[in-house]
This record gives sequence, structure tokens and C-alpha cells, in this order.
Amino acid sequence: MSKNKKIAAAMTAVMHYIKTQEETAAMQTQAQVVAARPAAAATGLWSASGRQAIMQMRSLVQMRTFKGLR
Repeated sequence: MSKNKKIAAAMTAVMHYIKTQEETAAMQTQAQVVAARPAAAATGLWSASGRQAIMQMRSLVQMRTFKGLR
């Protein structure tokens, strides 16, 4: 292997290492930002049940189960 190829391979390895280190630091920063956000208010069982009923009614209408609603 010539000297130029060895230098190119070493430079590529160093650049790859730096890139992975930057990506790791960015992911850790992002994880800290996500962890610092307040948690969303927990939705109750009644609201989940209501949304599920609405979605079920819409799919029944889309399947044209009810002829008079459209």
C-alpha cells in the first residue's frame, strides 16, 4: 500500500470517529432537552373512550354502514 493510501485511510478513520462523537453528543443533548420538558397531562379513561367512540363511528360511516348520515 502506498503512503498516500495509508494517509487517506487514516484521515477517513479520524473523520468517521469525529462524526460519531458529534452525533453522540447531539443525541445526548437532545435527550436532556426531552427529559427537561414537563410531562404532558395524563388523559383520563373517559376522554380516551370518547375519542375511541368517535373514531369507531367515523369508520362505520366511511364503510357506509349508515346510509342516512352522509
